[in-house]
Amino acid sequence: MIGKKIKVLVVDDTIVYRKAVSDILAEMPGVEVVGVAHNGKIAISKIQTLKPDLLTLDIEMPEMNGIEVLQYLQQHAPNVSAIMVSTLTSEGGDMTMRALELGAYDFILKPSATNINDSKQQLRTLLAPLIKAFQTGRTTVGSLQAGARSGVVARKVGAGPTAMRPTSGMPLAAGARSVVPGAAASRRQGKSEIVTIGISTGGPNALARMMPMLPGDLGVPIVIVQHMPPVFTKSLANSLNAKCALTVKEAQDGEPLQANVAYIAPGGKQMKLVASADGTNRLIKITNDPPENSCKPSADYLFRSVADYYVGRTTAVIMTGMGSDGTKGLKILKQKGALIIGQNEDSCVVYGMPKAPAELGLTDVVTPLDKIAGEIVKSVK
Repeated sequence: MIGKKIKVLVVDDTIVYRKAVSDILAEMPGVEVVGVAHNGKIAISKIQTLKPDLLTLDIEMPEMNGIEVLQYLQQHAPNVSAIMVSTLTSEGGDMTMRALELGAYDFILKPSATNINDSKQQLRTLLAPLIKAFQTGRTTVGSLQAGARSGVVARKVGAGPTAMRPTSGMPLAAGARSVVPGAAASRRQGKSEIVTIGISTGGPNALARMMPMLPGDLGVPIVIVQHMPPVFTKSLANSLNAKCALTVKEAQDGEPLQANVAYIAPGGKQMKLVASADGTNRLIKITNDPPENSCKPSADYLFRSVADYYVGRTTAVIMTGMGSDGTKGLKILKQKGALIIGQNEDSCVVYGMPKAPAELGLTDVVTPLDKIAGEIVKSVK
């Protein structure tokens, strides 16, 4: 796709959004809007003649919805990709996860603004990085379907309180990774007792590729910030839970951390760790604190609290996403002896969130998406 003008077909049953998305795409260098369609049936007929590279595809449409269009693309036009345009509803969230399973490139949310100019600005902000990433040909390795077929048996292991491990030497991982010079972890106290992950653009597909590779008896909890709207995080958790040997759930306020459970921060809220009243357990605290780095949930917000309670016993993973959320939190984690794993540039949809910590020398290991799970296992086993 590099150097090639991409052809886009805009599919939406609302004329306002067809016009807005078409106008925004037309402003972008290297993009040609080859047509519009107001439902899935018309889109399919136009795909055959216009031969687009990419659709912007409304999920909920009459006659033939976005899911049915994706199913058609799988069978008849596998080289055509799609960015889904979804609504902030429970049904919209579930359908969006299904769309990603069917190979959609990513999704954006329809703007909540009533003013058309504000709506267009929101759409422009959301679409621009995805279009740029698509133009470079960068995508996550495989798709949700590939992750689901990875051979992992979705066997849930009984969750229990996080076990404290005796300290041992710093784990030395081998294999397909690069160890960043000057990034040796300080005050590392042996194996990690928690894994924390920050991820954004391209995240649902990346998590669905990586997390089924983790064993159900990992032995530690995982806490995750995926930049996503409310409702969608629950849909993401349910989708991942069906594919993973670990239990995956949307986090709830006040619940104790348990081993072999992955907790996803609820969209539109902040998530941190706190101590239980007796000081023996770690609990999840969901707050309505302000956004950080324009993000709510924010990886920085979560990472700081993990650093407070798991000194020298944390594996932190920073993955695909635009912006630099997570970098400040990783600095604190690094000072407190965390092992930091960064996704490499080639396997990121957007190399933003892993880039800043790598350039600052915070990252201990830089590795492709398909090797992240192995690095996590080495750090906790």
